[in-house]
Amino acid sequence: MELLIKETLEKLLDVLNVSYTGVKINKEGETTYYVEIETEHSNILIGWHGETISALQHLLKCLLWKQGIDSRTQVIIDVDGYKKRQEESVIKLAERKAEYAIETQKEIKLPPMNPYFRRKVHTHLANSDKYKDVVTTESVGVNPDRAVKIIPK
Repeated sequence: MELLIKETLEKLLDVLNVSYTGVKINKEGETTYYVEIETEHSNILIGWHGETISALQHLLKCLLWKQGIDSRTQVIIDVDGYKKRQEESVIKLAERKAEYAIETQKEIKLPPMNPYFRRKVHTHLANSDKYKDVVTTESVGVNPDRAVKIIPK
């Protein structure tokens, strides 16, 4: 699977005429693959607020699905650690807002975010020993304004 992902991504990058120095793939869980693209042109691949990296990830998934990969397989593309830093920032925000929700006993709605980050927030708060017994979460709204609501128990 890793080889198929790597070859498909490299072909896609070549077609897009984007230079890169390497592609590393790590399997995270049963159906999730984390792909790190190393490049000197990270700003081109990341784009404005990560729009290009999201589009590239979507294209890669579509190409892989056409090649028979299971649609439940998640492929996460990162460029020079951009998505990891973003993920850490979203988790810290969720923790701060969860603390505030506990303190005030009021529901808190986070800013709109994509499904990947919403899932990360739900999972993190549900699995955290600090928060799992004191808050619940739910997604509210309609895309592109879908967000996570943190609800004190």
